[in-house]
Amino acid sequence: MMEDKEHRFAFIAVVGAPNSGKSTLINRLVGAKVTIVTPKVQTTRTLVRGISIKDASQLVFVDTPGIFQAKSRFERAMVAAAWSGVTDADAISFVMDAEQGVTKETDHIIRGLKQANRKAILVLNKIDRIRREKLLGLSAQLNESEIFTETFMISALKGDGVEKLHHHLAESAPKGPWMFPEDQISDLPSRLLAAEITREKLFLQLRQELPYALTVMTESFKEREGENIRIEQIILVQRPSQKAIVLGEGGSRIREVGSAARNELEALFNTRVHLFLHVKVRKDWLNNPEHYRELGLDYQA
Repeated sequence: MMEDKEHRFAFIAVVGAPNSGKSTLINRLVGAKVTIVTPKVQTTRTLVRGISIKDASQLVFVDTPGIFQAKSRFERAMVAAAWSGVTDADAISFVMDAEQGVTKETDHIIRGLKQANRKAILVLNKIDRIRREKLLGLSAQLNESEIFTETFMISALKGDGVEKLHHHLAESAPKGPWMFPEDQISDLPSRLLAAEITREKLFLQLRQELPYALTVMTESFKEREGENIRIEQIILVQRPSQKAIVLGEGGSRIREVGSAARNELEALFNTRVHLFLHVKVRKDWLNNPEHYRELGLDYQA
C-alpha cells in the first residue's frame, strides 16, 4: 500500500445502456483485458473492477451491467448491481453510444442519477460512426440535464480521445493511498474470470442461435506442479435443445469454444491450461441463489 500524501486514489463507476462500450473502454484504460466484450447486449452481468495507474493516481474502474428496464429476477439483480456501483463510487463516467443517440435507457439513467443527486462525466463513445454536427448537437442536448461536469468524445475501440479522458480522471482523483498492489489489474477471482472468458467465446460462437439462457461456472480451478492449471467448467442451459446447440454436430462447436477459451486463458495466466467443459441442462439455473452469490448479485433485488 502506498502512503505518499501526493498519491491519489478513486473508484470510478462506468455506467451506461447495454452495448454502449463500457467494457471496451475499461479494457483500453487498464491496458489489458479484465472484462469480456461481445456484440451482444447485457454481456456484463456483475461488477468487474479493472485497476489502472495513471501518473500518481490509482484508478479502480467498476464495469457495471448495462442499465435498462429490467423484467426478470436476473435482470433486476444486474440493474441493482449497476446502481450499487453508482452509489459507492467516487466518480461516475456515463458512457453513451453516440451513434444510437438518446434512448429510453439513456433517459432512465439520467433520471436515476438526478434522483441519486450524483454528477457524472459524459463520455460519448463511437464518435467515428457519427457526423461532427450531429455529435455536437447530441452533446448540447444531453448537457441540458445539468448533471454532467465534463464531456469527452471518444472511440473506445480505436483509442481516440481515451488518453485525454484517462488523464482527466487521474487528475480529478482525491488524494489518498493506493489500495491495491502496483501490478494488480483486477480484483476478479481467477475462477470467475476463467468462466467469463468461456462465456465470451460461447456468445461469439453462438451469435443469434441461443438467447441469454446459458451461463458458465468454474467447478474446479487447480494450479498443479509443473506450472500448469487444470480447469473444469460446466455450461448450464435451460433445455435439451439448447444443449444440442452448444455441443454442435459431433461436439464440433464445444471443441471450438474450448480451444478459443484455452488459448486466451493460457495467454492470460502465462502457463499451460487444461480446460474441460461439460454441458448440463438445469432449467431453473436463473432462479438458483447460489449462482447469484457467485456473481455478487442480490437474489432478492
